[in-house]
Amino acid sequence: MPLALEGKKAIVAEVSEAAKSALSVVVADSRGVTVEKMTGLRKQARENGVQLRVVRNTLARRALEGTQWECLNESFVGPTLLAFSTEHPGAAARLFKDFAKSEQNFEVKALAYEGELIAAADIDRLATLPTYDEAIAKLMSVMKEASAGKLVRTLAALRDKKQEEAA
Repeated sequence: MPLALEGKKAIVAEVSEAAKSALSVVVADSRGVTVEKMTGLRKQARENGVQLRVVRNTLARRALEGTQWECLNESFVGPTLLAFSTEHPGAAARLFKDFAKSEQNFEVKALAYEGELIAAADIDRLATLPTYDEAIAKLMSVMKEASAGKLVRTLAALRDKKQEEAA
């Protein structure tokens, strides 16, 4: 059923607004995936701060025109599912990578991060990015190791000094 001009404008405006607030975008083809599985994917997406949109290719091109995501235009062939990561740049890539493991019909077409087009084969570049909490935990462990090492060196220097004074 054809969309009226006003409906098309509304879709373009919605997708354009989602694109403006996105940290990264992933494009996929979900042909052959059951409605039940897609509903589960949408639920997981909401929980992870990812906005999913199924958009006609011409409307997607128009919505992303003039944004940093314009590099994705070449991947808009066939059915297109757009995922906008709004809270963490790797959230959509991680979600789609995990979903594709269980669904052989699901295909990631392309990704974009900070205006750079990333091939679907390189999905790990985004999917393996640590979350904010993981990054803080890694930083704290490095700082803890550094401070513990400094304490050990200080105690060793103090021991050496006392041994020299005793001799």
